[in-house]
Parts: sequence; structure tokens; C-alpha cells
Amino acid sequence: MAPRFIVEADGGSRGNPGPAGYGAVVLDAVTGEALAEAAEYIGTATNNVAEYRGLIAGLEAAKALDPSAEVQVRMDSKLVVEQMSGRWKIKHPDMRPLAARARAVFAPGQVAYAWIPREENKHADRLANEAMDAGKAGRQWEAGASAAALAARTPSRAAEPVAEPLEEPKAAPVGWAAPADLGTPTTFVLMRHGETALTPQKRFSGSGGSDPELSPVGLQQAERAGAALAARGTIQAVVSSPMRRCRETAGAVAARLGLEVRVEEGLREADFGAWEGLTFAEVRERWPDDLDAWLASSKAAPTGGGESFAAVARRTALTRDKLLARYAGRTVLLVTHVTPVKTLVRLALGAPPESLFRMELSAASVSAVAYYADGNASLRLLNDTSHLR
Repeated sequence: MAPRFIVEADGGSRGNPGPAGYGAVVLDAVTGEALAEAAEYIGTATNNVAEYRGLIAGLEAAKALDPSAEVQVRMDSKLVVEQMSGRWKIKHPDMRPLAARARAVFAPGQVAYAWIPREENKHADRLANEAMDAGKAGRQWEAGASAAALAARTPSRAAEPVAEPLEEPKAAPVGWAAPADLGTPTTFVLMRHGETALTPQKRFSGSGGSDPELSPVGLQQAERAGAALAARGTIQAVVSSPMRRCRETAGAVAARLGLEVRVEEGLREADFGAWEGLTFAEVRERWPDDLDAWLASSKAAPTGGGESFAAVARRTALTRDKLLARYAGRTVLLVTHVTPVKTLVRLALGAPPESLFRMELSAASVSAVAYYADGNASLRLLNDTSHLR
């Protein structure tokens, strides 16, 4: 049976037209749990353009979670709901391509639309305002900095209507102040793939390069990791990046565990653009300014159209939420790369982007993060290589 999602979306413009942004949240239609958020500052635009952009972002986030899902869209824009439902004609030329983009996300018949009062769309409205506030400050919205309701991860009106206005979200208790019984956490055991020929040379090896296989050393590392994890006996599922080195690592471990490997596109490594296959020193020699910019800002992309750390963070957070929903209460091995592992650790700790440069992550190392029902996360292990000794 296909899952059912609710997408709530909103957009706004401070001037109409003026500085604009959108927000969207994907909810589980049964539990009301917030599964994913999206928001963006889009520059100068009208309210209607921003609302359509929010709709598209929400639908794309829902599709990333599960392309087979049945989706109900809830918006407080009567115009968008009526136009997308086919009851009103789309007369404005700026709206037609946006509506076409929204219709193209899912197959016909998978999406239904409903109007809701503005006071029932507070989550998406708050995200849109966060995006506009970020734009005013000269930056883009980042998922890790969101103060909207996803941080609380509490059921919403998807399960029952809200009778009273929502309160401002309160910070979840941490450390010793946390409730004693939060149920069984979902635990991600994060494993970096084994060595390839590029690993000892410390060359950039992302998703835009040669997709190397494991070296003989890397294959041995994967076997040792599999033996250690099998002896521990806690892994209940194995998920891998689509990159060859991860699939080979995951396959060796899964064979020891007697489990199948599920491939997840969102766990791929960053695309390092023109830097793929080069050492840090070689990049420094060829593109010193680009490298300095990349080291100084998570929004800077590698030379040649690579992927910024901010973009990787958005993708990784969306993938994390998708996997948390799929494997709730279970212990899952995620076989992935340096950047996704460090990003998951950074987000769990609430650390700034520059912390990515302050973590060591060895080939075939194991880290672990536990995620609790109140939205808190606990780093349990980082860069463990004891199984390789």
C-alpha cells in the first residue's frame, strides 16, 4: 500500500512584488509527524509566485521520500488550490509554467488539493518567513537552523484537527533534563566505505568522478567490519550510497549479517566538480581563490559546478528524515561517504558548518547517532576503527 503524505505549503512577498520566500512541510498523513521541510529565499517576486514555488518544493520533497505516495496538498491560497484543482483558469503568464512544473512532479491522480485557513498553515508560513528573514540577512535558509515545528517532531492536525492556535515551539529538553522514557531510539550506524586506490593519496573522490572500486585493502576492511558488526548482532537493515565503493562495502557487510542492501540515492558523496581526482595541493595550485572560498563558506561550490556543503546538508537532512520514518525504532547501517557522515554528525550536534573540517573520518570507520521521539539526537560513536586493528 502506498504511503500517504500531506504537503502544507505557503509563500510570501514583502511588497508584492518584493523580497519573497516560500516554505513547505511534508507530514505523515496517519501520525501527523513532520518528515521533511523546505524553504528558500527567491529574491523579488509576487505572493502568488512564491506560493507556487512553495507548492513545487513541497511536492518534490514528498516525491524524494516516496515517489509512489498519495499526496494531499493543503494551502491557504485559494488561487493556487482552485487553479491546481482545475476549477479556475490560469490567466497570468507567470503562473502557467509554475503550475505545469507542479503537475509534473507526480503522476496524474496521485495529488489532491484542499484549502485551509491561514491559522492552520502556521508551519509552512513560519518556514516562508524564516526564508525571507534569511534573505534579508544576505544568506539562504538552512534546514539545521529552522525554528519551525519540525524541530519538535510532534504530531499535528494531520491526525486530529487543532482546536486552538499553535504555541511558539519550545526547545526540546537535552541532556539530563530529557524525559527518562522516550521509547526505543532509531539508531544510524554510519560507516564510511573501505579504501579505494584514491584514498591513501587523499584525492577528492565524490559523486562526479570515476566511481572507483574498493582496493584489496578496502575489501579486507569491509570483511573485518562485517565480522565485527555480525558479532555485535544489533544491525537490522543495511542501506548504501549508490556509489560502487559503498555498494561493495555494504555487500560484504550485509553478507555477514544475512541482510539485503537497499540503495539510497541521497547518501551519495558530494560532487567535487573539476576537483575530482585531484589532491588538495593540486587544487590549491590551479584554483587558489575557489579553494579559499570553499573553505570559508558552506555555500561555495567547487570549481566547475560542484556541490556546496550547504546543498549536501539539505540533501542529507531530507534523506535522514526519510530513513527515520522508514526505520523508526530500528538500528540501521548506513554505508556512505565522508561528507554525508560528517554532515549527519554535525546536524545531530547542532554544530556549525565549519565543524566539517574538524572531524577525522577514516576509511571503513564506524560512527553512530541515536534519534529520539522528542527530536533530540545523541552522538554515540565517532570514527571507530577498532575492528580494523
